[in-house]
Amino acid sequence: MDSEFALFAVIGFAAQIVDGALGMAFGVISSTSLIALGLPPALASAAVHAAEVVTTGISGISHLWNRNVDRGLFLRLLIPGILGGLAGAYVVTIVQEEYVRPIVTVYLAAMAILVFLRVAKTLPRWQPPVPPIGATAGFLDAFGGGGWGPLASSTLMASGDVPRTTIGSVNSAEFFITAAVSVMFLTQLDLASYSKVVLGLIVGGALAAPLAGYLIRILPPRAALVLVGIVVAGLSGFNIYQLFNAGS
Repeated sequence: MDSEFALFAVIGFAAQIVDGALGMAFGVISSTSLIALGLPPALASAAVHAAEVVTTGISGISHLWNRNVDRGLFLRLLIPGILGGLAGAYVVTIVQEEYVRPIVTVYLAAMAILVFLRVAKTLPRWQPPVPPIGATAGFLDAFGGGGWGPLASSTLMASGDVPRTTIGSVNSAEFFITAAVSVMFLTQLDLASYSKVVLGLIVGGALAAPLAGYLIRILPPRAALVLVGIVVAGLSGFNIYQLFNAGS
């Protein structure tokens, strides 16, 4: 097997295991890994979203099969998420990512704190407006190569929503948002020379995706919240490291 293809498949598998179980991080893990390997940010984001059309489709079916999807939440996320994603896919081809990364970093850090407060049961429940969350998460997901799950799932769970149905609904909506974003990228960028990257991510992600619905179904809600908090805090910490490293 081609060593580069195998590497991309391993990245896709690892990213999808985390994403499928916790509703976040396929895009962030994959795009960060690809950028570290030398791909330009816009092409990394485009390759990841092309692969996610397959992986999120399989993951979404798994969540539906395991009855993890709240139809009302899914529908309230869907259209705003698609519109935000289309806008982000267009903007990333003309604006540099570093302008928005500090904002995302601060937001993720705040959500990690709120999730841990929710775990400690010291945070009152509130009801955030879902459509703006979907639009913002969709935009930043396309703009930065990942962010739909971390932003949407962590915000909803920090407010007190049930982890299982939140993750299932966010993960299922992601398929449609990813498909729309991928179409936009195809009109803006040439991905033909990066087919090995896309196929590697698809193969690895597709192997892990069927486990998504089952993992969150059997995972205790409190444990899911703790893991979400750890992942979001880790993403925020990594972003902070990159910001300071870029400035040095």
